[in-house]
Amino acid sequence: MPIDHPPAAGRPLQEDAVRAAVLAVVGTVSPETDLQALRADQPLRQQIDLDSMDWLNVLAGVEERLGIAIPPDERGPLATLDGLVACALAQPPAQRPTQPATALPHRQFTLNGVPLTLRPMRKEDAELEKEFVAHLSSEARYKRFMVSLSELPASKLRYLTEVDQQRHVALVAQFERDGRPALAGAARYVLDPAGTSCEFAVAVGDAWQRTGLAGLLMQALIDLARARGIARMEGLVLATNTRMLKLARQLGFRVEHEPGDYSAVRVARAL
Repeated sequence: MPIDHPPAAGRPLQEDAVRAAVLAVVGTVSPETDLQALRADQPLRQQIDLDSMDWLNVLAGVEERLGIAIPPDERGPLATLDGLVACALAQPPAQRPTQPATALPHRQFTLNGVPLTLRPMRKEDAELEKEFVAHLSSEARYKRFMVSLSELPASKLRYLTEVDQQRHVALVAQFERDGRPALAGAARYVLDPAGTSCEFAVAVGDAWQRTGLAGLLMQALIDLARARGIARMEGLVLATNTRMLKLARQLGFRVEHEPGDYSAVRVARAL
């Protein structure tokens, strides 16, 4: 039967229980899947319609149920059921985080074989942010800023990078490109005057679309906002931005149509 709680400290995981837990997670993320028909030695994403965010949800669910941390090198999109079970059996219990939940995240992870660092935005990142926006396609820039622009005005660049990380929180994913640091994506929220609700924005580079990076950034943002006692998160999304709307729904947001505005919709969720 599925494991609903991590096993007691020192108690080894059992293969049958681990396999049942993995299948239970897959069934939760993709309820239409015939679990009995899955080939254990074939890549799961070739058998099930799992996009990048669905796959991250599977991995997160397995980690939570079993009380383990799956190493970055084992998180590839071609993992099999047998591979996931073997990986889980090989992992020690996950270590408790040493940072307080309200601290700004700073950690390393790997996507598509590329090492990245999730960290807070800094004032010194102005040039990196400028280059990041310049490398976005015109479509991606429009989806993020909802206006056509070729580069960031100086005032907008200062607004995006000179943040207090209290009322205006910004996180970035950094990697190495041609031996130099570059931004793969950024996510932020800004508190309302009452301090109980916030509005988010997220953007990832064109080369990082469909990798799950937007979901990782958003989940880090949600976790931080929740830990800081914020009750609600919302954002404005172009009605034509179907990819972002799908991600928002996967993250638990509901769609609220803007009165009199058919070009954009508001997504919101309680924290």
